[in-house]
Amino acid sequence: QLQLVESGGGLVQPGGSLRLSCAVSGFTVDYYALGWFRQAPGEEREGVSCIGDSGTPRYADSVKGRFTISKDNARNTVYLQMNSLKPEDTAVYYCAAVSIPYCSINVVGLYDHWGQGTQVTVSS
Repeated sequence: QLQLVESGGGLVQPGGSLRLSCAVSGFTVDYYALGWFRQAPGEEREGVSCIGDSGTPRYADSVKGRFTISKDNARNTVYLQMNSLKPEDTAVYYCAAVSIPYCSINVVGLYDHWGQGTQVTVSS
């Protein structure tokens, strides 16, 4: 059974950092496209970052230079390092996977496996 479990969310002050983790079971991350998405209250879910089997990452313009996606094939885990956090980064963050080699952050419906989400709140 495919399962994704996010962790690492929490409350952080503006300018702070968090690292989200997505532990994957039931498949190996090196053969899947993996993405991080977020959804703020009253907003649509939006793509933040993704990584395909080549390891090339993609980022939303709003997080470029601040967020870094990575994956550890040995641990079967995907990470999202978030630095210089802003209040507008506040949202529930989800990891997602799909069995294709190339990722996209623009098509939420592309992904067919989702985690339960982890809350990130950036506030002073």
